[in-house]
Amino acid sequence: QVQLVESGGGLVQAGGSLRLSCAASGRTFRNYRIGWFRQAPGKEREFVAAISRSYNTYIADSVKGRFTISRDNAKNTVYLQMNSLKPEDTAVYYCSTHTWRGFARQDHWGQGTQVTVSS
Repeated sequence: QVQLVESGGGLVQAGGSLRLSCAASGRTFRNYRIGWFRQAPGKEREFVAAISRSYNTYIADSVKGRFTISRDNAKNTVYLQMNSLKPEDTAVYYCSTHTWRGFARQDHWGQGTQVTVSS
């Protein structure tokens, strides 16, 4: 069973920075592709960034140039560095991964961390 715990959210002024952390359980963390998603009130959950087990990164166009994703396998943690924050970045941020049980894919989500950017 994979457990994900996000932290690092908070209230920040526009133009500020935050670093979110996603701590994962599991001895095979290094094999996980981890993604960050966010959901603003009244909107659908959207992809933000992801990092593969070989450290390839994928960043949504809406945050490219401002957000970066990294991982520390020794700490079983993935980070989302968010710079030049805008009010429209306000959302609950979730990290996610998936595992396979035979041919069945299992998605795992954290509880989320709130990010609020004031103008």
